[in-house]
Amino acid sequence: MAKIIGFAAPICVVAPLLIFACSSAKDSTKFATNAAQGGMAEVEFGRLATQRAGDPSVREFGARMVADHSRANSELKSIAVQKGIQLPADLNSEQKSEKDKLAQMSGAEFDKEYMSAMVKDHETDVKDFDTQSKDGNDADIKAFAGKTLPTLQEHLKMAQAAAQKVGAK
Repeated sequence: MAKIIGFAAPICVVAPLLIFACSSAKDSTKFATNAAQGGMAEVEFGRLATQRAGDPSVREFGARMVADHSRANSELKSIAVQKGIQLPADLNSEQKSEKDKLAQMSGAEFDKEYMSAMVKDHETDVKDFDTQSKDGNDADIKAFAGKTLPTLQEHLKMAQAAAQKVGAK
């Protein structure tokens, strides 16, 4: 029985920096928690990119992450306060580890590592925000996801272009 349940469970892709459980995409409270956690990471890593990137397009992408994700994080926090949802206040251990790793890099090495991670993260984000915007169980969080989705889709295109430019995988 356990094998059948395990086999029937949906298969999820887990991004290295932003971990989203399969069920979190529809559960608005879990989604909000994960989105806040991921948004904080985007801001922190974006700050590093503005300081450590070698390619101007990577620095610009980092600055855009800081601006856009700071704005989205603030909006999400406001919704969470109204709903009584406790959002994380700091990066998780995996994100801290990645931040420390990135902080030791600079130039082309940083650019490749950072942009590779940003493509993967934004692919996951777009899927999760799309699912939440359609199937979320809280109207306000569902609306936030729908409003934020086009920006994340733009981020993904930008990340893919910058990753290609710097030779990231």
